[in-house]
Amino acid sequence: MRRDPKLVCLGGGHGLAATLTAARSLTSDITAIVTVADNGGSSGRLREEFNFLPPGDLRMALAALCSKDVWGKEWADILQYRFTSEGSLNGHALGNLLLTALWDRDGDPVAGIARVGELLKIVGRVLPMAVEPLDIEATFNTASGRKIVRGQVQVATAKGHIESLRLIPDSPQATPEAIDAILQAEWLTFGPGSWFSSVMPHFLLREQLSAIEKSFAKKIVIFNLPEPASEMEFAGVSAEEHLELILSHLPNFTLDYAIADPSSIDERSRLQQVVEGCGGELVIAPVAKSPGSYHHDPEKLALAFSHIFP
Repeated sequence: MRRDPKLVCLGGGHGLAATLTAARSLTSDITAIVTVADNGGSSGRLREEFNFLPPGDLRMALAALCSKDVWGKEWADILQYRFTSEGSLNGHALGNLLLTALWDRDGDPVAGIARVGELLKIVGRVLPMAVEPLDIEATFNTASGRKIVRGQVQVATAKGHIESLRLIPDSPQATPEAIDAILQAEWLTFGPGSWFSSVMPHFLLREQLSAIEKSFAKKIVIFNLPEPASEMEFAGVSAEEHLELILSHLPNFTLDYAIADPSSIDERSRLQQVVEGCGGELVIAPVAKSPGSYHHDPEKLALAFSHIFP
């Protein structure tokens, strides 16, 4: 494998963290572009109070890329620490408070994230997809009719078949550094993660969508693992329909590889057909932490990557 391919990973939450942990074993030239629509938990409370970017997914990406020495690991652990109390700090992650403090003091979200990255001595860099907090709105067809749902948490857990997705505001400003990273990348990865609320927002931001379309990078889509309480169950959406949802926003989308765990494929699956229709190769590899798990194992995902990267 050629040393340090230029990799840009798009997503959010635990799925993006797994991808970053896997990728860092193969390259140090990594840029994480993170969804900024979270409205739940500590992030949601801080966002409501300060109207800053929700820090949680950014914090998780930073922790995933921390230095592997004692300093980096210890600070990553501290960043992930959550307070337990009977007061207003209950449930807040220390890293969320640190990012919010830097943004409140300096008013520059990208610089604040970079400062925390310096503290953790991260490999690569972490960027928000937009410079302002976003909301996601989805329309679902349900047994009782059409239902409009707003908010990342609400969209991720809604029941019904998804009809449409949009960002609020309609034309948010993309992070310039993120656009540059996409245009300069050699590889782009999408997923895994909550598909409607962590992966699809990257295809809803017009500036970023245009950059993805113009990019000469090779593209890898990493599909979710089936889980009992997932969007696949709630919205009746299979892995191939997830890819078709991307195509509904970017009809000319092409990919080079799609990674799916064997548990995502059954005899009725059209996934290979849809992947090949996008010009890609379907890579079926065991990437779950254990049989029945719905979390990706970073080491297994790294092994799948190692067979793809030249």
